[in-house]
Amino acid sequence: MKDLSKIRNFSIIAHIDHGKSTLADRLIQITGGLDLRDMKEQVLDSMELERERGITIKAQSVSLNYKSQKNEQYIFNIIDTPGHVDFAYEVNRSLAACEGSILVVDASQGVEAQTLANVYQAIANDHEILVVLNKVDLPAAEPERIKKQIEDVIGLDTTDSIEISAKTGLGVENLLEKIIEKLPPPSGNFRDPTKALLVDSWYDAYLGVVVLIRVYEGKIEKGQKIKLMSNSAVYQVERIGIFEPKQKMIDELGPGEIGFFTASIKQVSDMRVGDTITDARIVCEKPLEGFKPAQPVVFCGLYPQDTSDFEGLRDAIEKLSLNDASFHYEKETSAALGLGYRCGFLGLLHLEIICERIDREYNIDLVTTAPSVIYDVFTTDSKKIELHNPIDLPPQERISRIEEPWILASIIVPDEYLGAILKLCEERRGKQKELTFSGNRAVVIYEIPLNEVVFDFYDKLKSVSKGYASFDYTISDYKQSDLVKMQILVNEESVDALAMIVHRSIADSRGRIIIEKLKELIPRHLFKIPIQAAIGGKVIARETISAVRKDVTAKCYGGDVSRKRKLLEKQKKGKKKMRKYGKVEIPQEAFIQALKTDYE
Repeated sequence: MKDLSKIRNFSIIAHIDHGKSTLADRLIQITGGLDLRDMKEQVLDSMELERERGITIKAQSVSLNYKSQKNEQYIFNIIDTPGHVDFAYEVNRSLAACEGSILVVDASQGVEAQTLANVYQAIANDHEILVVLNKVDLPAAEPERIKKQIEDVIGLDTTDSIEISAKTGLGVENLLEKIIEKLPPPSGNFRDPTKALLVDSWYDAYLGVVVLIRVYEGKIEKGQKIKLMSNSAVYQVERIGIFEPKQKMIDELGPGEIGFFTASIKQVSDMRVGDTITDARIVCEKPLEGFKPAQPVVFCGLYPQDTSDFEGLRDAIEKLSLNDASFHYEKETSAALGLGYRCGFLGLLHLEIICERIDREYNIDLVTTAPSVIYDVFTTDSKKIELHNPIDLPPQERISRIEEPWILASIIVPDEYLGAILKLCEERRGKQKELTFSGNRAVVIYEIPLNEVVFDFYDKLKSVSKGYASFDYTISDYKQSDLVKMQILVNEESVDALAMIVHRSIADSRGRIIIEKLKELIPRHLFKIPIQAAIGGKVIARETISAVRKDVTAKCYGGDVSRKRKLLEKQKKGKKKMRKYGKVEIPQEAFIQALKTDYE
């Protein structure tokens, strides 16, 4: 068995772009995890999308062997985590599998919103935190000022902090020694009944379901029968391995180790993240705490542009949900768009990534409906309905009140952009809770309805602050609001894909924008098409697409004028009838463009 005092399990946490994946690269390179010819930038970002966007989407683990300056052999199990708020769930489950965290802070930019959020998560998991100042080789780096900022804003002691450059490798050797000294080793006894935490699972075309685990007690070995404590399913372990970062097969995993196994598991849905794995014969007494399942905050309908692609979409969504425990879906039907899925996401970036993966990996063109959040609708007969889709809202006379989710947003911004940020938050029905200053940076805490953040708040925030503001949020609670369902009628027929729930005060302007957009996007037909935005029976905005006229008198040569009049009257009657029975063809692009509307 491996000596537990020679193992260190830690996560690398930081705000977006502060250098987590680059630091993981240097650690792999210095410890000899990969040959120089195999090294590339962001080794652990294996997904094509991650490499293209330069962001981490999935947390990745790696086991490295390190020989210390005292000539002792150590094993480092590292988990590189994402920085975006939409992937906070990945960070949460990674922290649960470790004893320590390396907090990476950019020595030129300092503490950002996500830095704070990740530190609080690490503290909640009782982690020992090692502060690392990255990018000290940049001309704009101010390590001393940033250290003071960390102490003022977060309250962490920075006397033991290490200054490094993950890009050049400066100071990384010192960091490896500091990890041994500062971070605690794991505990556990290999003689106890097996107890392991299921950290992640994904589908591999050759191996079936691969399960990433952290062993706490006992061991997991080849041929062992294991049991999942949540559903009592029993499997026989076939392969066991670790990532170095290439897969390396081994015979067993002991206490404190992080690795993976396969066991002819067909459904990834059987492998619930946060579950406890134990021996099928000698079951451990108490399961591990695990962690709360991810709560989706944004809902949106996904439909194939070509209805014949529905089977392909079903296959794609099922496979993606296997690798992403925070992605929820259920079937739904729309009169305008046909068969599709109502999907739940942790945020708009999460939605964007899923849509892009469906497009790239499965070659399916998608139509997405307007993103919406979960509303609590209380009816007059004291029932509570969780509303995911605006179409399902009961009639107005049956509703006693509607409550919407509010978030607590923390925004860190240089003080010269503070005015613009406050104006933006006020426009979005925000209520200021707190405003503090640290040096030349302001930390603003606002309460804002989630519905106002879902559309384009993040983009606006970045543009009014020239990219310097950072934003993080947590769901606070539900509050009653004056909300209404706005429907879009095309030729007096409701288009359910464009229905949305909005605050009464902004319904008129939002309706008018969508109507004007649709007028440009829907092609002219042989009859007049009215487009209306309506709340209940009241029309709040209207535009009319004029008809295309066919020249019916073209072949009418000479003779009395009444011949022409007769033909024109006949055309008029036909148009009237056509308007009643004619079907308006709305191109798919019109849906997409209308929903991408800028709501300012």
